[in-house]
Amino acid sequence: MTASTFRKIVLGLQSVTEGSHMGHPDFRAANGRIFSSLVEDETVANVKLTADQQQDFLRDAPTAFEPAAGAWGRSGWTMITLRAVDQETVGEALTLAWKNVAALKPSKPSKSSKASKRSR
Repeated sequence: MTASTFRKIVLGLQSVTEGSHMGHPDFRAANGRIFSSLVEDETVANVKLTADQQQDFLRDAPTAFEPAAGAWGRSGWTMITLRAVDQETVGEALTLAWKNVAALKPSKPSKSSKASKRSR
């Protein structure tokens, strides 16, 4: 799988937008919450899964999926090596990650966006 194919799949989900966070592309649900990113020269992606969902992907596709480092991984963030995974599996992981965050309350605006709103 390529980063281009990954983008097509993730941007095909309802109301998803691409932005940038910490120097790499991220993908957000309509509520502004990040549920996936592309990292490492866009050869690796990550998704926000539940612990149970993460364990299922680690069991079923151990060469493609691994927990993110430290507390991020323990909270469900999961790394995907794109060259080692098929479109169907990525689509399933992205859909779950999107559903996991889409039902949450909107993210809080950043300090810079609060300041720009006040200055209008």
